[in-house]
Amino acid sequence: MERKKVRVGIDVGGTFTDAAVIDNETFEVIGKMKIPTTHHDEDGVAKGIVQILNRILESQGILPEDVTFIAHGTTQATNALLEGDVARVGIIGMGTGLDGMSARSESNPGDIELAPGKFLKTYHTFLDSKNLTDADIETAIDALVQQGAEVIVASEAYSVDDPTNELRVIELANRKGIYATGGHEISQLYGLKTRTRTAVVNASLIPKMMETANMTEKSVKNANIQSQLMIMRCDGGVMSIDEVRKRPILTMLSGLAAGVAGALMYEKISDGIFFEVGGTSVDISVIKNGKVMIQNAQVGGHRTYLQSLDVRTLGIAGGSMIKVSGGKITDVGPRSAHIAGKEYEAFAPADEIVSPKVKFVSPRAGDPAEYAICECGNGREFSYTLAGAANILGYVPEGDYAYGNKEAAVKAWEALAAHVGLSVEEAARKVMDIAIDKTMKTVNEMIQDYELDRAFVTLVGGGGSGAVLVPAMAKREGFKSQIASNAPYVSTIGVALAMVKEQLERTVVNPTEEDIKRIRADIVERIVQSGASEETVEVTIEIDSQKNILRAIATGSTELRSKDLGQQAMPLEEMTAVAASSVDQSPENTRLAAQSGRWSLFEAEQTKKSLFGLMKKKVNYVAVLDREGVVRFKKSGVQFTKVTKAAADDRLNEFLDDNTIYSDANATIPKVFAFYKEKMLDLTGMQTKEQLLSILTLETEMLKSEDEMIVIAYQ
Repeated sequence: MERKKVRVGIDVGGTFTDAAVIDNETFEVIGKMKIPTTHHDEDGVAKGIVQILNRILESQGILPEDVTFIAHGTTQATNALLEGDVARVGIIGMGTGLDGMSARSESNPGDIELAPGKFLKTYHTFLDSKNLTDADIETAIDALVQQGAEVIVASEAYSVDDPTNELRVIELANRKGIYATGGHEISQLYGLKTRTRTAVVNASLIPKMMETANMTEKSVKNANIQSQLMIMRCDGGVMSIDEVRKRPILTMLSGLAAGVAGALMYEKISDGIFFEVGGTSVDISVIKNGKVMIQNAQVGGHRTYLQSLDVRTLGIAGGSMIKVSGGKITDVGPRSAHIAGKEYEAFAPADEIVSPKVKFVSPRAGDPAEYAICECGNGREFSYTLAGAANILGYVPEGDYAYGNKEAAVKAWEALAAHVGLSVEEAARKVMDIAIDKTMKTVNEMIQDYELDRAFVTLVGGGGSGAVLVPAMAKREGFKSQIASNAPYVSTIGVALAMVKEQLERTVVNPTEEDIKRIRADIVERIVQSGASEETVEVTIEIDSQKNILRAIATGSTELRSKDLGQQAMPLEEMTAVAASSVDQSPENTRLAAQSGRWSLFEAEQTKKSLFGLMKKKVNYVAVLDREGVVRFKKSGVQFTKVTKAAADDRLNEFLDDNTIYSDANATIPKVFAFYKEKMLDLTGMQTKEQLLSILTLETEMLKSEDEMIVIAYQ
């Protein structure tokens, strides 16, 4: 009998380290486990990774050779930055002539504030790169180390065009046994100031991350697992441990990326807001057209060249404590029961809540003594929490991870309610409303930032406390909502199911076909180095003409199979209803207009009247859904055509001309998407018809002449 192959995901969180084992064929979760994170062990968090890995494999009777993929997500880089637990960095700035004058100041960011009162310390020296000798470089390295630098960053003006000098510095530092990195390794964009800052933050994380990476890798090898250990990136992909040694900054915020990646694998979300709700905080991210929204991350209020998920974190969660002042409930959070070292009232046995009284504490030194806890006659103390309010109000379904003991919660809350002159239900409702108000402020900002249609948005709850906050918020604010399956393990599942991902950005004005081919070849080489097998690699090219950025994004699997979760295709009737709802039309008015590969295009037409009904104008609405029924594109006023690859050249030339706006000054080509086989190709950044058609030809060169594609155009 053939043995089952599995994927293992491990997520190292602030409180718990979680593991999940997933069947490599069906993607079913076959094992899951939580243990406390080993912050205080001499081997650090790596110890917990080893423990949980051994335990979960043993509990499922899995042999090391059956593990085909193993990855872990970590909050280590993020925590190091928040806590200021980073290495001191020495910077060697380089340049010559006029460029050298500006490079001197632009390569010197000074001390970078990471969090209030926590700084990343830097030392800087500058070398003229005109007649640079190895002796000059060595003298500079020695001087920086003497001042206290633990890691060296080489940063030269225009090193993205020629990194020779940065590579010399790195090699000479490595020979002295010192970690070193160069600006060109982190980003290929011009902008010495931002590139240096990103490289400095990256360098400050290297020593700590090397320690954990080496230990974790050793333990995976000691467990006789043949598969290469992968680490989660901040944009939802994974990369090999060798890449982490060079670019640990990419793991910053990776724990946050894992949750939404896991939710998207199982939940059919077109437009949604995902909440990963833990005990102390909630991470909120946006899903639009079935994809997670990404932006440039900021460190200490400064922009970096790090593309990460747009995740916003608030101190509202299942364990959030309740503040009372002047006999009134005034706030919920940011302190949690975990921080105060108290148990939740909602998880206490009812007979432990004996003659409860309200007592006030300050969870951390310097906090006001306004956080309410329940002091019982038997000497036991419990925290009042948001989870308690949600259980009292009946929002948490039975069997959910956050489902508590309502009887105990009500008994404890009688004292709090009496203190503030409300009924238990009114007090719980007041607490829930404050939590929803605080969270909705961020939700409304995100809906506005990403131009989401409120009527079509679904709120999705993940994490152990998803049901504490999301159902109540959805009900009050009139949104649809769902709790992700396996919600407490959603991050861990995201890690286990992740794909290898790489991104490359270059500063190029009006890219030529040659530029596009070059960046495409470079990204394929880079992603294969990061652990993807070449046959599975998919590349997307984007052109941002406003910022003159040429961007290539590649994804691939670590084994010879892309992710098809084996989910059933959605029936046509259901798909039609989803498509109609996404563009706010009736299903009767919506028809399937074109199909190709995994894509179905639906169209609805509406006649709009103006000028007292004298003028009539037909407007069309188009939605494109994938086979699982997720809306990946929706827009009004769209033209579309379906062509075979053989006929594409002639037909698309004509189609683009028909949809181009000509003025005296120039021709404005339409924004274009193409859908074929499994691929959705975004060509919206192209400036000229020639550029657009050359990328389309490049991307579709593997198609057979009879293969069909749907092409959409709009202004």
